[in-house]
Amino acid sequence: MEMASRGAASDGVEPLPRRLSTEGADLLLLAGVGDANLAELQRIYPVRVTLRGDAMTISGPAEAVDKAASVGQRMIDAARQRTAFEADDVLRFSMEGPASPDGSTPERLVLPGVRKIIQPKTVGQAQYLRALYENDIVVGIGPAGTGKTYLAVAAAVDMLARKRVRRIVLARPAVEAGESLGFLPGDMQAKVDPYLRPLYDALEDMMPPERMQRALETRVIEIAPLAYMRGRTLGDAFVILDEAQNATSLQMKMFLTRLGVNSRAVITGDKTQIDLPNRADSGLTQVERILPGIEGIGFHYFTDADVIRHRLVREIVKAYAAESEQPT
Repeated sequence: MEMASRGAASDGVEPLPRRLSTEGADLLLLAGVGDANLAELQRIYPVRVTLRGDAMTISGPAEAVDKAASVGQRMIDAARQRTAFEADDVLRFSMEGPASPDGSTPERLVLPGVRKIIQPKTVGQAQYLRALYENDIVVGIGPAGTGKTYLAVAAAVDMLARKRVRRIVLARPAVEAGESLGFLPGDMQAKVDPYLRPLYDALEDMMPPERMQRALETRVIEIAPLAYMRGRTLGDAFVILDEAQNATSLQMKMFLTRLGVNSRAVITGDKTQIDLPNRADSGLTQVERILPGIEGIGFHYFTDADVIRHRLVREIVKAYAAESEQPT
């Protein structure tokens, strides 16, 4: 498998080959379908990549080779762990920068009944997952597609399986984002179910259908609009408030004061997608102001580098962020 870049040494710098051992790596995973992963590495950096035998060889200008080799090593490590990755992941590797100083990474989550391994795909996600296990309350803030809710649900299912909590409670504010609930068919539950669908989707990806259905029926797992939390005490539970930017300040206070003994809470939201009539009423922006510094409460901020959906989602997020920064 060999890929050649366009004009790898066109600047006249003598190519400096770097040889990375691929021993123990799945070469098909490493190269990708049609060598797409290698092609992506060359698209990012002006280098030539050769994959032969037990080595990946990278040649080109010295600075580009150093950067490409760092990404290439991440690719090899993933292939050694038999972790499937694609061209978008190669791009993500290039945006992550060096590993954390202590070299620690959260353990991959192997959930009962689910064949795939759930693990962070970016440095930011790894830091977030670590925070979920080190704090009683975690506030995850960032753009769409960064895994805020997905990883929180994964941690909740893992802690439930390990009997660190006895139940999971997932909540969302049912705020109308330009549509009217009143014109939707069905009773109130049918009207709010579309708001809760993303939480069901995350659970379905992490539990066998029969186990999930049984947990819902026995209320070991509960999915409900935020308004249904009023007046309750949630003990021995992993509680997630999703789309928290659409919770009002009063609702946020109500949610946080529901926590009982041996409970954890995760609050996730995107401040650029506030659908409340008055953006200043957002409970997410309020907790961001008043809760930092309290022991046991962790804040994690995602960036566009953590977006794990289609690569265009990252560019869309950046474009909207740039637009919002323009003076009015």
